[in-house]
Amino acid sequence: MEAIRVNSLKAWILAARPKTLTGAAVPVMMGLSLAWVDTRLTGIDFNGIAAALCLLFAFIMQIDANFINDYFDYKKGTDDETRLGPRRACAQGWVTTAAMRRAIGMTTALACLTGLPLVAFGGLEMVVVGLLCVVFCFLYTTHLSYLGLGDLLVLVFFGLVPVCCTYFLQTHTVTKEVVESSLACGMVIDTLLIVNNYRDRDTDRAAGKRTLVIRIGERASEILFFALGLLAFLMGLVFFFTGRYFTFFLPVVYLMLHARTYRKMKRIKHGKALNLILGENARNMFIYGILFSLGVLIDFYLR
Repeated sequence: MEAIRVNSLKAWILAARPKTLTGAAVPVMMGLSLAWVDTRLTGIDFNGIAAALCLLFAFIMQIDANFINDYFDYKKGTDDETRLGPRRACAQGWVTTAAMRRAIGMTTALACLTGLPLVAFGGLEMVVVGLLCVVFCFLYTTHLSYLGLGDLLVLVFFGLVPVCCTYFLQTHTVTKEVVESSLACGMVIDTLLIVNNYRDRDTDRAAGKRTLVIRIGERASEILFFALGLLAFLMGLVFFFTGRYFTFFLPVVYLMLHARTYRKMKRIKHGKALNLILGENARNMFIYGILFSLGVLIDFYLR
């Protein structure tokens, strides 16, 4: 990679990891598609401002999480010369630690300011949700990911919380279909973490980072990776049994792509080549969100 000037715009763009924003967009996209349909059916006005704030909050929190991860993994020594994944800003000297600390403070504050107006749409409980997002954003990198709890946090904060809250802010209720969709979303996004930790299992073990992949082993992690995608697809049966066939069947394309990625991951096993699987899996995840949301809308307009 060409030389990057310290604290330059390019350095900050790399530190923000723009490709990870799809992980923030998918849960909000799913929640909004479900909310759009149900507000049309119930006669409730769909609030575009609340929708935009949800998406913006998700994006800022994702960037904040990336900055926190970059800084604290560097300070803990997890990101060193043995790293197999994409290079990190602090470890490479692209961004100084002092500048990263300031950036973390700024993005955390900006996320809070962006989320605060949602109180007007969802009540004071939105403050609690926002604070939990911020607190666990820090706890994930500093403690919980080292204890093998990262996957649980992904299920909650990339599944249950964003999908259900996005829907709730529009409808002031949460349905069984929304909860099941949020769990499916969390499972799909967790496959990205599984691949990341599968790639880094040797270096994480050496650094004392006890991820779920290390705890259950290589073969079980491969099975879990495939099972998460399959189970996420099967969660869509709740729509099949209520006659919303496109919502169920369109994500079969995702399942096919997921199965192919699973086979490639098993074949590669080790090394930097798994970064290709990481990128492929991120694509699959985004395709899932698009197909699910498209299915929800098609089923509504074909009624």
